[in-house]
Amino acid sequence: MKKVLYTLFLVIISITIVGCSNNKTVEKVSDTVKVFINDKEYKLNLYDNETADSLVKLFPIEVTMKTLSENEVYVYLDEKFPTNSSNPKSIHSGDVMLYGDNCLVIFYKTFNTSYSYTKIGHIDNLPIINEDMVRVRIEKE
Repeated sequence: MKKVLYTLFLVIISITIVGCSNNKTVEKVSDTVKVFINDKEYKLNLYDNETADSLVKLFPIEVTMKTLSENEVYVYLDEKFPTNSSNPKSIHSGDVMLYGDNCLVIFYKTFNTSYSYTKIGHIDNLPIINEDMVRVRIEKE
């Protein structure tokens, strides 16, 4: 009887732990690079995926990005990149993603979305960008 109760207890604990766990997927970081936005330096943690790897091959990149919807800056690049797009449901400030196969996007506000993106990386502590256009340079450390 003790064995049955002990087994039942373990099953209940296991179900509780699984049910209460955070289902947010943690991306594996493959590399950290420098990002300069209007000459201010930030660290971009690149995810370990084919899209990020393809982008790194183009470094250094220097572009002018346009503001869109008061929550992101974007630029269409000449290169087409491998994609693995999905709807993240929620965008977080600092997310760096690819829209389609050649539109690089840096988000500076957190919001919900219905669009699909390919994840590239994340910039910690990115402030709100209050300009219509910004100069962005990305380079290896």
